[in-house]
Amino acid sequence: MRGILRFRPGPSRSLADLPGRGHDSDAVPVRRVWAPGSEPGLGPAPSWGPSLRGKGRSTGIQPKLRGEPAGGADPVRTGSHRPADHAIRPSHAPRRTLAVLGGAVAGPAIPIARPLRPALDDVVARLRPSYDAGALTNGPLARELEERMAERLGVAHVVATSSCTSALMLVVQAAVDGRSGPVVLPSFTFSATAHAVGWNGRDLRFVEMDPATFHVDPDAFEAALDGAAAAIGVHLYGAPCRPAQLEAAADRAGVPLLFDAAHALGASHAGRAIGGFGIAEVFSLTPTKVMVAGEGGLVATDDGELAARLRIGRSYADPGDYDTQFVGMNARMSELHAAVALESLELLDESLAARRAIAARYRAALDTIPGLAPQVVPDDDRSSYKDFTLTVQPGAFGLTRDELVAVLRAEGIDTRNYFDPPVHLQRSYRHVAAPPLPVTEAIARAVTCLPIYPALTAAEQDRIIEVIELAHRNADAVRAALARRGGDGS
Repeated sequence: MRGILRFRPGPSRSLADLPGRGHDSDAVPVRRVWAPGSEPGLGPAPSWGPSLRGKGRSTGIQPKLRGEPAGGADPVRTGSHRPADHAIRPSHAPRRTLAVLGGAVAGPAIPIARPLRPALDDVVARLRPSYDAGALTNGPLARELEERMAERLGVAHVVATSSCTSALMLVVQAAVDGRSGPVVLPSFTFSATAHAVGWNGRDLRFVEMDPATFHVDPDAFEAALDGAAAAIGVHLYGAPCRPAQLEAAADRAGVPLLFDAAHALGASHAGRAIGGFGIAEVFSLTPTKVMVAGEGGLVATDDGELAARLRIGRSYADPGDYDTQFVGMNARMSELHAAVALESLELLDESLAARRAIAARYRAALDTIPGLAPQVVPDDDRSSYKDFTLTVQPGAFGLTRDELVAVLRAEGIDTRNYFDPPVHLQRSYRHVAAPPLPVTEAIARAVTCLPIYPALTAAEQDRIIEVIELAHRNADAVRAALARRGGDGS
């Protein structure tokens, strides 16, 4: 089911100009040749699932999408177009002692994320005409943002909202209107995905995940569609969640499918930009995302009637005569947030390139350390790398996820265990009858995200990689030291 209503197909700035920019401005391509079987990203498969080593990967040039930077190739696969300060360099520094073992911290704290902030003067200049005219919300800048993003994503409509969560709530409301049954979704996702269903008073039907891609398992997804009112796919960490396969399954079942694309602006599947799958895809513009507005969301759709409903719904469902058509909300985007988003859009391609270069460097370095399995991204997908996520296998690595996180924390390196606990184990959803989800629970216990953002320098990334390598090499001593401190390094 391609639509719940009538479906109708349908001057740049440099990151180097920003304060605190961590990359060299004169980036040069770096080419790395991988030995067979050692391509970046093909770490050991989790012990609870089949190995995908050597499957679904590519070293070829990917097709260029609208809005992609010149070159088009994904450095995560080819090793090319990597910014100069992220070239892989051998380290000849003597091995140091980890902080958890009594050594000194090697440098300043490294956060998990750092917002990509456009220059304030540029934001103010863009905002000023709207501000002077008294158009403070849902004004010309919001409309410009919608038009530019629709063109970039190749869709007929984009609707700007105050947040991704409010947008999800409105799209779910439209999808289930007049339909009975639960909403199908993965438990391994951010809670906002489930909240959008709960706020609409609908039951949730959680389904199992794939242990390598971290996305919903397509077979489990399709099996759960019988009797469902709607379904939600989630593009986790910026990687596409096999959207065409999920879309085909939903079409066969006659179930409207939407996508939580909060992480995936700039991602693509089979040469097609994320944004045009299902009845709608919903993006987030919060400070940790690849493009920011401060707060904000974008709904991409080819369904004109759905877009019209969302535009009314974000303003209390009031078409202008105060005779509200359904239960709406205040979910309008302010002109200030639209101004920030438009300036951030100018930096998006460089931001994506920088994240992909950092991810390639992580993959190349961590591939030599046993027991670490980064998210598998199939060869026909390009991730935005909102997060760089991996699982830790204690048997091979020597430490548990929590022990590695404690080692990194002692060094001032921040991480996030997205998404532990999974939604079905969170207090707000423990009342929901969920089927056994052993893979979801195992991955949630093993997963963590490393720092990734455009301003992350090569020296900082070297430090992160070195700490992880030292943690593996000194696993017995680390485990003993953590046990003396209570197990988590606190």
